[in-house]
Amino acid sequence: MSATIIILGATGDLTARYLLPAIGQLVASDLLDEDLRLVGVANDDLDDASFRARVEQKLTDHAPMVDAPARAAVVGRSSYVRGDVTDPATLSAALAAHGGGDEDAVVLYLALPHVLFLGVIEALRTVQRPAQLRVVVEKPFGLDLEGAKRLNTALGSVLHENQVFRVDHFLAKQTVLNVLGLRFANRVFEPLWSRDQVAEIDIVFDETVDAQARAAYFDRSGALRDMVQNHLLQMLTLIAMEPPQSLDPQHLSERKVEVLRSVRAFTRDDVEQRTVRGRYTAGTVTKGGTSREVGAYVDAPGVDPSRNIETYTEVTLELDTPRWAGVPFRLRTGKALGADRREVVVYFRPLEHSIFPDAQANELRLELDPDRMWLGLNINGMGDPFDLETVALDLDLPRQAPTPYGQLLLAILDGDTRLSARAEEAEEAWRIVEPILAGWADGASPIVDYAAGSDGPPSTVAPPADPA
Repeated sequence: MSATIIILGATGDLTARYLLPAIGQLVASDLLDEDLRLVGVANDDLDDASFRARVEQKLTDHAPMVDAPARAAVVGRSSYVRGDVTDPATLSAALAAHGGGDEDAVVLYLALPHVLFLGVIEALRTVQRPAQLRVVVEKPFGLDLEGAKRLNTALGSVLHENQVFRVDHFLAKQTVLNVLGLRFANRVFEPLWSRDQVAEIDIVFDETVDAQARAAYFDRSGALRDMVQNHLLQMLTLIAMEPPQSLDPQHLSERKVEVLRSVRAFTRDDVEQRTVRGRYTAGTVTKGGTSREVGAYVDAPGVDPSRNIETYTEVTLELDTPRWAGVPFRLRTGKALGADRREVVVYFRPLEHSIFPDAQANELRLELDPDRMWLGLNINGMGDPFDLETVALDLDLPRQAPTPYGQLLLAILDGDTRLSARAEEAEEAWRIVEPILAGWADGASPIVDYAAGSDGPPSTVAPPADPA
């Protein structure tokens, strides 16, 4: 696949940790054409040679699985443009590095702080643009509904919607994508996927990692904006959507928007009763037998305690649809917790009448990182045949290749928007989140301290199961 990838913010953390490794893996797997061009754009004092040295070092640091020939190929195809990314002259110079034909894809990846997005788009308006240009915008897509609308308006005035990729790498994760296959390709599950058979659903993304290294950024977003507004709500749409007519991007997006529109708006009382927010204090986080001391979030560099930013949140949503009326969807995420837990849990209703009084309700768990699926079932025990025991049908999925960012890049180069959020999705997600933020600002659901390394604030989410 002949293409040019232009990265605005080429010296940043996103490029080093995710984009360059993804490009390296795609080259190593022969999924990118040998005519690939990689153009880095930033304001750092670099030239082509020093940028290539940086690319090689970052690939060595963050993508050791990429072999030497592939690493050398990426380095050799790299060039650098120094300048202000909001200056039309800088964008013109970067776009001029595209030496392909009119049908070759040109990806302009905004690996930038969100405050620069509008400036880049305005500059892009005034320059000559390739026919196959794709513009990629990372989260957060605005900091509120009004900001999202302004950004959508600006993008729409310069580009067609199918040229805009509001990417969410969660949508490229193997287990997340498997929700579609699990639901819509298996007769055994789709008839059960409704309020008649499902009691409640949890979407959990707990992390042992703290926010210290990116506290200055995190302190202007918080867990609700950083995770719930995008990643977790996107997961909700795949779990709760009605069957789409096809896998066409437009059909999928329409169904996702329907889910978001169906989420019942929060009143202040709802915020008080159906949300939890917390912030970690100093503590000890242990992972894999190794312990580390974590300082209080409010003491991290760049944090203003008066902002009252949450590092943990739990939100219970209700969907006003015939399929899901009355089923609570609990979305939870937090930093510096005692264990990593990333999963979707579907709790089925118990049998209305069972000859086994101790029969447990079935659970389906879809785990992320590592990818795993398991279904809890009741069977007759190994001892007394009339006693029950719960077992799990357990499947460890093979490690995803390419990585989620690799999948995203391939989709973008193909012009496939199914792993991105369309304009309406971004705005509807903010419609859900904004009343919660307003309620918190008004004092509803006061912030709760929890020690780093603990389970977090009191939660209505059930603890993880042990399928062993």
